[in-house]
Amino acid sequence: MRYMVVFDDTPDMAAVRQRLEPEHLAFLERYRSEIPMAGGLRQEPGGAYTGGLWIFEVASRERAEELIALDPYQQAHARRYRLEFWGKALPQFDVVM
Repeated sequence: MRYMVVFDDTPDMAAVRQRLEPEHLAFLERYRSEIPMAGGLRQEPGGAYTGGLWIFEVASRERAEELIALDPYQQAHARRYRLEFWGKALPQFDVVM
């Protein structure tokens, strides 16, 4: 099933990113079969991060929640998130980004 999560950074998140980025990126690489798309959100290119977005390919919502909880950024409790099921429009077409 395809889910997406949008993360919203708290003011403490900039320091968390600086401290935990290598662990966070290693986490995303380790689980890239279940989180094939992930990235930071900014108001403009090169601006400060405001959050993040992931697309999941997982067996269940519970699995998506497990993966979120395993992320070093999430374990630092410096951001909130919204998890939603995502049904892609035009499902007959593959998307490569």
